[in-house]
Amino acid sequence: MKPIRSICMLAGWLALSGCVTPPSEAHVTPVTLRSPSPAAIDAQVARAMSETGARGLAVAVVENGRPTYVKTYGIRNAAGDPLETDTVMYGASLTKAVFAYTVMQLVDEGVIALDTPIERYLPQPLPAYTGADVEDRYARWSDLAGDERWRKITPRTLLTHSAGFSNFYWLNADGKLRIHFEPGARYAYSGDGFILLQFVLERGLGLDVGTEMQRRVFDRFGMRNTSMIWRPSFAANLADGWDLQGKVEPHDERSRVRAAGSMDTTIEDFARFAGGFIPGDGLSKAARAEITRAQLTITTATQFPTLQPELPPATRRRDLAAGLGLNTFGGPQGRAFEKGGHNDTTGNTWVCVEKRRSCVILLSNDVRAEAAFPDLVRFVLGETGAPWSWHYGPPPSAK
Repeated sequence: MKPIRSICMLAGWLALSGCVTPPSEAHVTPVTLRSPSPAAIDAQVARAMSETGARGLAVAVVENGRPTYVKTYGIRNAAGDPLETDTVMYGASLTKAVFAYTVMQLVDEGVIALDTPIERYLPQPLPAYTGADVEDRYARWSDLAGDERWRKITPRTLLTHSAGFSNFYWLNADGKLRIHFEPGARYAYSGDGFILLQFVLERGLGLDVGTEMQRRVFDRFGMRNTSMIWRPSFAANLADGWDLQGKVEPHDERSRVRAAGSMDTTIEDFARFAGGFIPGDGLSKAARAEITRAQLTITTATQFPTLQPELPPATRRRDLAAGLGLNTFGGPQGRAFEKGGHNDTTGNTWVCVEKRRSCVILLSNDVRAEAAFPDLVRFVLGETGAPWSWHYGPPPSAK
């Protein structure tokens, strides 16, 4: 596959050896890494796209807070128009990490506190919001009437996916919002949790989340083609998507800000965000550290289904934990973090090694590309210990 556009060549990387890992990962042998050349990355991506059938893929590398490699491959739509570095792609759940970054700026300013129950920010009890009080069709707070556990929910439990919700309420057997376990007790991925924190910021504190994210993140990092809602200007250079069967689907024009996943972005824009995230631009040192701190051990074999049983303690991956809006883990290069984004036609991943201050970002408008993500990340960053089997399940040969 011929690369469509490159905004810069890969800068020389320093070989890394003798990495010091936290005590929980001290048994892991440190590695010595050599950087792949741009031509080698091209060849690896071409191989990945050929093997998976993926039609479009965007790749970015960030080193020490600076994007050093941004390139696109393939096409953005059925007409065969090229995927470019400023092509608007669906960010999916990468949105959650950007939202968490925004929230931590509010924490720094004393606007909200991570461990203050959300009831203190709302002018009336959460279950009292019904009908016209809740414009977003995704919000069903009145379903919680009679379950006082909602009063124990805090911004931290929402950002760590531990409020007790399923991913979305309509996935419950009765189609109602439910708290399935004591808030804070365990991890269970939940888009509803992020929607609730957005609701608290908007209804309780009078903030406009879309405006706050635009000002605090997108404008700060020069993300010119990134937004939480649809812009007509996106139509000129927009990525449609391909599903597992190879069927093309048009890009959704999202008209509502959704903290759980309404962000449209580009590979060059998200690389700018990742570059700013590494040093914590706009955050205090403490707030930046808190985002990637291991907040809550993840205790399930895979990320989905959300409410699956927890593993016996002896079989859990002890280094895998929830951060705030992303996940943190340990490996041969020390502590690292990651966040994925997915829908039927989208596959995204963002993986960073903290000590190296290095990241790789993969955005694809073809969900089939996800099968190649583990090898692609490993090829660029070396072995990080990223929790691929937790994300996607064990490889076919292991099933």
